[in-house]
Amino acid sequence: MTNSNYLWQANQDLSEACLQHPFVRGIADGSLPQKSFAYYVAQDAFFLGAFARAYSIAAAKAPDWEGFEILHNLGSGVLEELRLHQRYAEKWGVNLRIAKPGIATRRYTDFLLATAWGSGVGLTAAAMTPCLQLYAFLGQQLAKPKIPEHAFSDWISTYSTPEFEILAKQLESLVDRYAAPLTPEIETTYRYAMLCEWDFFQSAWEVE
Repeated sequence: MTNSNYLWQANQDLSEACLQHPFVRGIADGSLPQKSFAYYVAQDAFFLGAFARAYSIAAAKAPDWEGFEILHNLGSGVLEELRLHQRYAEKWGVNLRIAKPGIATRRYTDFLLATAWGSGVGLTAAAMTPCLQLYAFLGQQLAKPKIPEHAFSDWISTYSTPEFEILAKQLESLVDRYAAPLTPEIETTYRYAMLCEWDFFQSAWEVE
């Protein structure tokens, strides 16, 4: 079993908790309140900006060209995702220019950027992988047996594609490449990122 597979399997309780979270279930059946999704779109756009920066920092630290190229390409993928969020924002009446990060968002982005600045590529990849792998998992689960037709169909479609899973696998490959052998710090970093994902959904669900 690879390191990335081990980390994912060791945190199945949290991936399942995210799948069963009322925010995600609301996306699944189309019942999520508009205010919750609008808040999520703004927060996720802010988060993705920090995520792209973390990729750039990690790329600058990559010890070989292959790692640099993968991180650079993954960062470009985030920019594409940000364009998707811009379309969401226009559809849901969200002004991304004036959106402010909430506590859960700030906690997550501060953790990612601190890890990227202060650690090597392996630990940074371990901090970033849960986001991509979790969204691929959620998208694929919500697309079964087929993608439903409602206001959040595009969200499910985006994250259930083979192309998105490929991005997740590329990031996982960096964990396997640079985060070996596994250490308690790597394991706790990965799990903390998973907890941040759950908190992210929770903050959107609780918005007033």
